[in-house]
Amino acid sequence: MSDFAARRTMMVDTQVRPNDVTKFPVIEAMLAVPMEDFVPPARRAVAYSGENLDLGEGRVLLEPRTLGKMIDMLDLQPENLVLDLGCGYGYSSAVIARMVQAVVAIEDSEEMAAEAERRLSEAGVFNVAVLNAPLREGAPKQGPYDAILIGGGVEEVPAAILDQLKEGGRIVALFLEGALGVVRIGHSIGGRVNWRYGFNALAPLLPGFQRERGFAL
Repeated sequence: MSDFAARRTMMVDTQVRPNDVTKFPVIEAMLAVPMEDFVPPARRAVAYSGENLDLGEGRVLLEPRTLGKMIDMLDLQPENLVLDLGCGYGYSSAVIARMVQAVVAIEDSEEMAAEAERRLSEAGVFNVAVLNAPLREGAPKQGPYDAILIGGGVEEVPAAILDQLKEGGRIVALFLEGALGVVRIGHSIGGRVNWRYGFNALAPLLPGFQRERGFAL
């Protein structure tokens, strides 16, 4: 296990810190949560490769640089309630859970949701509720949320998700624009979300976050 701990420290020191992830709680959480426990067994050995990690079913665990920076941008506070859309095997939720009061994690794959729940429980993370539901619907009954993380690429964010943000709440998403990917942070002010540029990154498109395409006759 000490080998994984050493790799985890190296990941934070070489991939996360140099990319403007400066908030101590984010650094502390990424040092503390064993990523190798939240990936498929066959991927454990490459958990700290520093790339988007294939989880199967067309899904990835975002590279640490990207995920760390997205979480950093959310400016999480101890009393916050956070929605984690596309939690995969639960790694992002485990990291966020160390910084906030509670996390609602959504996974549309029944198998992955069950796996996330099991792994979070085994890791002693008890302030995360994992729900098996369509990602684009979020979890309105449990909201509204102080912050929302979307753990993969989107073409657009459905209004149903934006409506689950509290006034003053923050949302971070990776928008796919042609060959480019742009992470933006949104702030909910006066009932609408204002987006601003964060940084460039890439990830596969999450199910349900395609742009609605109009029909042309």
